[in-house]
Amino acid sequence: MTERTRGRPRAFDRDRAILEAARLFWRRGYSGTSTRALTAALGLSTSSLYAAFGSKAGLFEETVRTYAERYREIYRQAVSEKDIRTVIERILTDSVHEFTQPSDAHPGCLISSAVMTDSTSTLDTHAYFAELHGSNDQILLARIERAIQDGQLAAGTNAAALTGFVQSVWHGLSARSNLGAAREDLIDAARLAHKLICRQLASTTS
Repeated sequence: MTERTRGRPRAFDRDRAILEAARLFWRRGYSGTSTRALTAALGLSTSSLYAAFGSKAGLFEETVRTYAERYREIYRQAVSEKDIRTVIERILTDSVHEFTQPSDAHPGCLISSAVMTDSTSTLDTHAYFAELHGSNDQILLARIERAIQDGQLAAGTNAAALTGFVQSVWHGLSARSNLGAAREDLIDAARLAHKLICRQLASTTS
């Protein structure tokens, strides 16, 4: 069998290849995912995989960044809302929708997957996720501080504590999604948390 027949031509579905690779990496980690398993899942020959992504490590890095950066974008879009209560609601509910995307188009939440126990020479996953979460923390903290300055929140509001609480709820929703919780249940939990936060904020501004 020739190389051309064994592997797909260069014009393949890159998004689909990244999705299939992500499913393997999320379940097995980087070290536990062999190049052979990747080529089988992607329908590529080894040479085609290397031509497309440079290496197994290059493919791993692209899959992690592709899906992780979606969370950063959720925060960036949410903090553009005028009302801080809407900001918090969007962060929680939009993230749930991201965690629970249909399996045919999404590999699942990577935050507590096997990826977190593994790394490569090109991407330190722990450092990368620490930076990602730190960035999201700072984006939200800055928006809460602005809400205090604008009078949406009481002057005595502890911005760091509120940020930490929202982020704790976010991580809990992520963990439950990985345990198989249904989207409807997670949305209900996110809305309840949002309602409790808003109730607390209302009592501090009255």
